[in-house]
Amino acid sequence: MKKSYLNLITALCLLAFQQTATAHHSTVGQIEETSIEIEGVVKEFQFKNPHSWIQVMVTNDDGSETEWSVEWLIPNILMRQGYNPATFRPGDQVRVKLRQHVSGSPMGEFDGALKADGKIVGRWE
Repeated sequence: MKKSYLNLITALCLLAFQQTATAHHSTVGQIEETSIEIEGVVKEFQFKNPHSWIQVMVTNDDGSETEWSVEWLIPNILMRQGYNPATFRPGDQVRVKLRQHVSGSPMGEFDGALKADGKIVGRWE
């Protein structure tokens, strides 16, 4: 009796957590396929789960500023690639290549960056 009860509880737990495990989203149809380039100053680098974010302040032609939100990978993957929370620091001058959201909002997915000192982060061709 106890073994069947334990098996039932285990099965119910697996079913309950299955939805969470399959809940990750895709950006297909939400992100442009070609990269654009922005240039600005890093406001903040959020090195955290579920995705890292780079906030970049871009000065527009009229002198106003636009804050761009650039989504990157999870910290675990980034650390294995040699990146860490100090990869981008507030005040860093950067040129960033990203695939912009189809809505035209100032946000997108990170492809690569060129820092003022010439260091390349990610892919930069």
